[in-house]
Amino acid sequence: MTEPAADAAAEDDPLGGGRHFEPDLRRMTRITLRPIASPMPLGFYAVAIASVIVGCFQLGVFEEGARRAVGLAILPAFVLQLLVAVFAFGARDVLAATLMACFSGLWLATSLTLVLDPPGGVRVLGVLNAVFALFAVLMASVAVRKRALWLVLCTAVPRFAVAAVANLSGAAWVGTLSGWLGLLLAAVALYTAFALMLEDMRGEEVLPIGRSGPAHHAVDGDLSVQLRNLERQAGVRRTL
Repeated sequence: MTEPAADAAAEDDPLGGGRHFEPDLRRMTRITLRPIASPMPLGFYAVAIASVIVGCFQLGVFEEGARRAVGLAILPAFVLQLLVAVFAFGARDVLAATLMACFSGLWLATSLTLVLDPPGGVRVLGVLNAVFALFAVLMASVAVRKRALWLVLCTAVPRFAVAAVANLSGAAWVGTLSGWLGLLLAAVALYTAFALMLEDMRGEEVLPIGRSGPAHHAVDGDLSVQLRNLERQAGVRRTL
């Protein structure tokens, strides 16, 4: 076998002794676009609708026996936000996916507690709301540049912290305050969802949501900005 033929055989056999390395990785790079829309408007709309239902319940808009009806009304938020989390994980947006998945679990727990009314359920919800408020603080500390998420989180922190106090103390005025904060959270989530939907439809920012840093470059930056540190992205590097 001649030397060129031997080299060709070594390159064709990945298990053999010869190895071939591509000197220019750009020739091996492929960009694949996933044909999915942004799931975030749906997620924020689900937060808004569930927050309105719970807030109105805390404010006494519904009659006394409406606990089960409220629980059933917010149950779809669990399904919708779980769906949003799945698509956000697929889009490799760990902040959005984690937030939506935890919101989904919160609505499920709240719905089941209201519907089944187990002994001690209100105090358990109080602890759950307190832990979720702490989670929202931690998430807000790393989501500053994604102002849409950050704004919703900053509104969610006092809402769930006050809800925890209301559940644990049983004070009526604290429950009323939690209800108003729930409506404020709903208003912020509605604005964010509407702004993101308009942006997605028109291909540009219509209502301000205050993006900065990488979140800003993801929308307004050119392709070279998008490809920075590509070799360190999940699915490109060997391990997560």
